[in-house]
Amino acid sequence: MREAVDPAVRARAVRAAQGLAPFDLLLAGGVVVDVMTGRLRDADVGIVGPLIAGVVPRGSRTDALEVVDATGCRIAPGFIDMHVHFESSMLTPAGYAQGVLPRGTTTVFADPHELGNVAGMAGMRYAVEASRGLPMRFLFQAPSCVPPVPELELSGAEFRAEEVAELLSWPEIRGVAEVMDSMGVLEGVDRMTGIVGAGLASGKLVSGHAAGLSPTQLEAYLAAGIDSDHELFGPGDFAARLDAGMTAEVRAAIPDALPSIVETLDALPELPTAVVGCTDDVFASTMADVGAMDEVVRQLIAHGLPPIRAYRIAGLHGAVRLGREDLGRVNAGARADLLVLSSLEDVAIRDVLFAGRRVVIDGALAVPCEEPACTPPLDTVRLEPTFTAADFAIRTDRPDGRHTLKAIGGAVITVWDEVEVDVVDGEVRRPEGCILQAVVHRYGRAPAEPRVVLATGWEGRGWRGAIATTVSHDTHNLVVFGVDAEEMALAANEVVRAGGGVVVVSGGAVLARIDLPIAGILSPAPFAEVAARQRELQDAAFRVGMIDRIFTQPLMQLFASSLACLPGPHVTDLGVGDSIDNVLHTQPIFVDRAS
Repeated sequence: MREAVDPAVRARAVRAAQGLAPFDLLLAGGVVVDVMTGRLRDADVGIVGPLIAGVVPRGSRTDALEVVDATGCRIAPGFIDMHVHFESSMLTPAGYAQGVLPRGTTTVFADPHELGNVAGMAGMRYAVEASRGLPMRFLFQAPSCVPPVPELELSGAEFRAEEVAELLSWPEIRGVAEVMDSMGVLEGVDRMTGIVGAGLASGKLVSGHAAGLSPTQLEAYLAAGIDSDHELFGPGDFAARLDAGMTAEVRAAIPDALPSIVETLDALPELPTAVVGCTDDVFASTMADVGAMDEVVRQLIAHGLPPIRAYRIAGLHGAVRLGREDLGRVNAGARADLLVLSSLEDVAIRDVLFAGRRVVIDGALAVPCEEPACTPPLDTVRLEPTFTAADFAIRTDRPDGRHTLKAIGGAVITVWDEVEVDVVDGEVRRPEGCILQAVVHRYGRAPAEPRVVLATGWEGRGWRGAIATTVSHDTHNLVVFGVDAEEMALAANEVVRAGGGVVVVSGGAVLARIDLPIAGILSPAPFAEVAARQRELQDAAFRVGMIDRIFTQPLMQLFASSLACLPGPHVTDLGVGDSIDNVLHTQPIFVDRAS
C-alpha cells in the first residue's frame, strides 16, 4: 500500500531520476543509512514533490532547484512510532507535532483511546480532524478499551463491536488498538470477542496488550488474532513475544528491560522485522528534555545494538508492519520522510524532511504546526465546584473503636493491604502512613459520589497537601490524592472550575497547575508552554512529597493509579475493583479480627 501521489508529480520524478528534469531538492554530500541492506553508503538524495526520485552517486548531479549541503551528515528514514497515545503529552495533535518533529518522528500509529474514553465517537472524530494538514503523518487505531473494564468502571462512552466496526470503516483508521482486556478475550466475553472480530473482519491490524500472560495464555491470545505487545517489563518478556510470533514494540520508558532486549537480539542469527519502536505515553516535558522515538534509538544503541539495526527498528520495521512500502527507507519511489543527522550514534538530528519538505532546519521547526478548523470536545467535566472536606471522608456503620480496614498497597502495581484505623462517629480516621485516594465520576452517566480509600506504600515521602487531576488513565475521571480533606476539596474544586486539568495544593494555596479544557486532558497551548507547566507540576509534587523520583515520568504514578485493567485492587468511579477476581467493592472492607 502506498500513499497517493499526483500522477504528474510521479511522472516528473521518473524524468528527474533519468536526468531529464531537475530535482526539486538535492541532499548533497551525505552518507545514506541504507536500512534495506544494513550498509552506509556515500550518495546524494534527489527529491521531487513528496518522493525520493533517486539515490545517486555523490557529486553526480547538481541539477536541482534547491541544494542542501549534507556534508559530514547521515541521511536516514524518519521515525515511525508504532504505539502512541498522543493525549498523554497533554497536547493537541498540532502541539504534539511541534514536540516530536524536531526529534525525528514523521509518522505515528496513534491510539486515541484517551479521547475515546472521554468523548466517544466525537473524541475520535476530533483526533482525526485535528491532525489533518500537519507536517507529519497520523495513522489511527480504533480503541478497544472504552472503558477498559466496564464491569469495574465507567468513562464518558462505551465502545462495543458496533462502534469499533464503524471506526474501522473510516479510511484514517488502520486497525484495532491495544486489546487491554486480555482475560475477556481468553474467556470468550462477548464484548471482546466482538471487538476483535470486527478488527479481523476489516482485514486491518489488531494490536495487543499482553501484560502478565502466561506462555499458554499468550498462545491463546495470538490464536484469537492479536499479534503485538508493548508490555515488555521482565527480562524474558521480549524473547517470549518473539518466540510466540508476536510483533514486539520496544519502549525506552522501561529501561530495565532494554539490556535483555539487546542481548536477545544479539543472539539471533537475523534481526526480526517483528521488532518495532514505540513511545506509548510521553509527556511534553519528557519530549523536550529527553526525547521521543529518538530516545528509543539512542537507548538501543547505548545498550550495544549496532546503530543501523536501531534505525531499522525505529522506521523500516514499522513500515513493514503497516504494509507501507513507501515508508521507512531511503530509496527511489519512497516518501521523502528523511532525517539529516550530524551524529548517527547520538541521534543528533539537524534537519527533518516530511513529504519532501524541510520542516525542521538546524534543529528548529521551519513550518507552522497549527490546529486546523475542527470541533474539540469541551465541557466534559460535568461536576460542580462544590466539594467539601466531608466528601473525602470514609463513612461506615461500624461502631466507634479500633478496626482493621483493607487498603490499597502501592501506586500502580497494587496489592491488598490492611491497616488499623479508629472509627469515630461513623468516620474512619486516616492513620499515619496512609494517604486518601478518591475517584469521582465526571461524565453524568453515574452519581458523582466520591469513592474514597486508604492507600499505603506512599509513606516516607512526607505527604503534605493534595493533588487533583482529570488525567487518570484510562477513564479520566476526577482523581484526588491527599492527607488533608480540606485541601483535597480545594484541589478538586480548582480542577472542576478549569474544566479539567491537574492542580497541586499545599498550605491552603495552589502551588502549580495546568488547565486542560479539551476533554479534561489536553491543552490548546503550544508545546513549549505545556512542557514548562508540566515541569512546574512535577517540581511542586516533589516538594510536597506526592511523587517519587524512581519513576521515569514521576507524575505517571498518579495518573495511572486508577488503571482498573492492571492486576490488583484499584479505586474507580464505581468503587474498588479487583481485576484478578473481577469483583467490585462499593463499601469499605473491614477485616474481622476473629477470623
